Amino acid sequence: MLIQLESVKYKKLPPQAEKKMRCWIRSRHLICSGNFFIFETLEYTTIERFSECVASLGGTVISVDPINKIWMGAHRQVILYQAKASLHTPHHTLKQYWIKYGGFYTRFDERV
Repeated sequence: MLIQLESVKYKKLPPQAEKKMRCWIRSRHLICSGNFFIFETLEYTTIERFSECVASLGGTVISVDPINKIWMGAHRQVILYQAKASLHTPHHTLKQYWIKYGGFYTRFDERV
């Protein structure tokens, strides 16, 4: 008897996803700009986790772009990734949370 194992991608439950996104708001990785959420990080695997969270909450990731290179120490540069996502509900609790605890610039913004 042959048993086939399917590759099951782990999907976060909505309460877990919202909790993780709130953490990213407090750490200034995630900001709200108009109707979009903008997420910046140095690790692409974190972008994948962000995509899972957005999908779990009923939204979509619109784009993922490498936007800059940042120096880490004297001899190493890493790529800064930016993901833009849309949550379909205009009065989502995350937007209210961002208004209370978030900022207008991410932690990687050079203006701050």
